[in-house]
Amino acid sequence: MISATQDTGSAAALISSLNAKRNAASSTEGSVATTEDRFLKLLVTQMKNQDPLNPMDNAQVTSQMAQLSTVSGIDKLNATLQALSDSMSLGQSLSATSMIGHGVLISGSAITLKDGKAIGGIELTQPADSVKVLIKDAAGNTVSTLQMGPQKAGVTPLVWDGQTDAGTVAANGTYKFSVEAMLAGNKIDANALTFGMVNAVTPGINGATLDVGSAGSVAMSAVKQII
Repeated sequence: MISATQDTGSAAALISSLNAKRNAASSTEGSVATTEDRFLKLLVTQMKNQDPLNPMDNAQVTSQMAQLSTVSGIDKLNATLQALSDSMSLGQSLSATSMIGHGVLISGSAITLKDGKAIGGIELTQPADSVKVLIKDAAGNTVSTLQMGPQKAGVTPLVWDGQTDAGTVAANGTYKFSVEAMLAGNKIDANALTFGMVNAVTPGINGATLDVGSAGSVAMSAVKQII
């Protein structure tokens, strides 16, 4: 993957070169056009190789293109920005297609048990001394308690084997779970994450949307982890 930092620096250098060509008496219209073309190609390459979970900053691209307007003109700039915006959305959608068939963790409290295996996740804003997961049935009764011990901040997957607190095996189906985390004797924020398989990707004005089966449709930005 092309480094975004490296590409941004290269883009900035091209902008400086572009403005220098405009101010220099010996500059020609052809050389400016060539530099513009190089600049746009660099941005397109940068977008094609961006991380779908960490896309390029639109404000950064807009800032770079605003500098380009000193030689291109406002009308051309607007047309170019629109084309770049469309390309970024399409590029994100194309990148997202690689997620089809993969599991993802998103915000949600549902956990589905099938043949002795259920996958979910927890999300902590800070490290915890101890983490406990409570799995409940449709009636709200606690079926199983999972002691996960100390956990670091961030996202951590969890797997439930269907064993209940009573020593039996729970029936296949969908359950609800909650997360309790403690740090130095105090309760801290902890979120439950539900698991789903990506079945399809739909392009949109605001970016790609993922079809995550029973979890519904979610934006790329809602994905906490790809499994």
